[in-house]
Amino acid sequence: MNIDTGTNELLCAVREGVAVITLNRPEARNAMSPDLTAALRTQIKERAEDATVGALLITGAGTAFCSGGDVKAMGGRGPRGQMSFEERLADLRWRQTNLTGALFAVRKPTIAALPGAAAGAGLAIALACDIRIAAKSAFCATGYARIGLSGDYGIAWLMTRAVGPIRARELMLTAERVDAERCERIGLVNRVVDDPKLQDEAFALAKSLAEGPRVAYRNIKDNLDEAPYIDYATAMHREAERLVGASRTADHKEAVTAFVEKRKPVFQGR
Repeated sequence: MNIDTGTNELLCAVREGVAVITLNRPEARNAMSPDLTAALRTQIKERAEDATVGALLITGAGTAFCSGGDVKAMGGRGPRGQMSFEERLADLRWRQTNLTGALFAVRKPTIAALPGAAAGAGLAIALACDIRIAAKSAFCATGYARIGLSGDYGIAWLMTRAVGPIRARELMLTAERVDAERCERIGLVNRVVDDPKLQDEAFALAKSLAEGPRVAYRNIKDNLDEAPYIDYATAMHREAERLVGASRTADHKEAVTAFVEKRKPVFQGR
């Protein structure tokens, strides 16, 4: 089922429980634009609330994932250049919260499929997803330092969680281009596949996750989000509470029955 996003710059279709969201500005390497980002914010929110969707898969058309912000609109040349400092700050904070902030907060599995460049804010979008799969020809770059900026859309926080503080400092300060093989080695992406296989493999993974136990997934993501910030005893207490809750779901009962009957479970998300 195709979803009307309100713009050709962002495509969305729901197939077999997976919301496939495609950044569609291939002529601009899927750089962020007002129309694209507005539609992306809407789709993240609506598909997160869509009961027919079990997983989100975000990718880019052509040979890029997302090259980040539109540099031509920077330096005061775009409409935001006319804003006061306070107006610009409030605007950016709102846009960040409702894009990468909202994506990170989705309680369904999220996957980014990188056919090519993921740079700047585009890299932040990929990092806000649970899992990243890259084509062999893909690369990542923070990019901000090259244009005299420090980072936005939570990239420093997301980067530090993905690769650790030492690598994050290196990648943010040097803004170097990191090829797919090294991205996998240092933890920026989870796996690298041959270019022609990217979309099929990413969709297959998204579909398998979409068919999974949704209550358990929500609890797993809550456990993982909290883990870096709470002590071990607190983590165990909260895990226990969520596990006991999940043990009372129909999905858990179905999984146990399927195990005994030696068949694949059919989860209902409750």
